[in-house]
Amino acid sequence: FPTLAFFCRLFNVVYHQGKNAERAPYSPQQWVEGSIAVLELLESCGLRIHVEGLHHSKNLEGPCVFIANHMSTMETFLLPGLIQPHRPVTFVVKESLLTYPWFGAVLRSRNPITVGRTNPRHDLTAVMEGGVERLQAGTSIIVFPQSTRSNHIDSETFNSIGVKLAKKAGVPIIPIALCTDAWSTGSIVKDFGRIYPDRPVHFRFGEPLHVTGNGKAEHTAIFNFIKTQLEEWHLPAVR
Repeated sequence: FPTLAFFCRLFNVVYHQGKNAERAPYSPQQWVEGSIAVLELLESCGLRIHVEGLHHSKNLEGPCVFIANHMSTMETFLLPGLIQPHRPVTFVVKESLLTYPWFGAVLRSRNPITVGRTNPRHDLTAVMEGGVERLQAGTSIIVFPQSTRSNHIDSETFNSIGVKLAKKAGVPIIPIALCTDAWSTGSIVKDFGRIYPDRPVHFRFGEPLHVTGNGKAEHTAIFNFIKTQLEEWHLPAVR
């Protein structure tokens, strides 16, 4: 019963990490340790996780904007363990996630940029102002341009907010294509979907992109990079 086994053990990890974040300063190393603990839980349930191109992040000097497709809850847990050991990083997240028991405390400790997703203009201002502030302080930003989790990418909903942020802050972009449908989206509670050990997990980091002009070319390149990887992993990439 991999799904039951995973969530029982995940609860324990999230509970202890959240209590640590509530009681005392929660260090980047603790965040990494929690992320790696979740990765090991997934592997213990039979999942195989493939990471490629991480050297593009490790070798880059200075902060950047990571732009990735959003397929499941898995990437929110695992990306810190992949990126934070090499550079400070935080997320653009839904404001509601900060209210989650224990998990919210961990997110709040990372000084994320929060968006409500009810007022696009307000969200754009929050990302532009908060993102530039964090990038200038040396913290990289992870952006999921899709409005919701999906196994597909859609050019109509894959917004360019990450490209706009990188252009305004004058920092490079690293695209991330990911395939994390092994942790499926729940029908009642999205975060609690079934675990499929037979589905391989992929994280592929692309080469840095530097925004020139209005950023449309870079936005298209990011979309095509993710689309190509999804097709290589035999997923119907575009809806």
